[in-house]
Amino acid sequence: MAVDDIPDSGLHLEVAAPAAVRAEVARLAGLRDLRQLSAVFDLSRRNARVRVTGRVNARVGQNCVVTLEPIESDLEENVDLLFAPEAGASHSADPTSDEEPPEPLVGGKLDLGAVATEFLLLGIDPYPRKPGVTFAKLDTDDEHARPLAAPLEALKKRLGGS
Repeated sequence: MAVDDIPDSGLHLEVAAPAAVRAEVARLAGLRDLRQLSAVFDLSRRNARVRVTGRVNARVGQNCVVTLEPIESDLEENVDLLFAPEAGASHSADPTSDEEPPEPLVGGKLDLGAVATEFLLLGIDPYPRKPGVTFAKLDTDDEHARPLAAPLEALKKRLGGS
């Protein structure tokens, strides 16, 4: 979207990704499925700078890292970004400030699809677990928990190790 297309009063946009886009984003993100991906953005402009606020919503299909069963989860990420022309974006930040530097506007445009995808990727749980499932700690004193302990000990003795 071109910055010049944003009225002085601001702009409210609601977008939903079609199936082909969701399939490509799911492939990019390593997801089993992406049933829904939508975003609501409010854009306001001050001179050449644009503030984008809103949220990204998705229904994400992954596999549980413990059981490998398919699971789905809902994701909601809040968006609050400031964009500025490329020259002002990289040099306007005070290095001692806690404030984030603005994102660059490339060619006077901003890509809201890229913003939605970025916030989706940031919000995905890298280690999803089915509700109630936890990693179990093995009892290392139990012989059944260490099935290779006896053969490894015999091999060490045979090779002359301690």
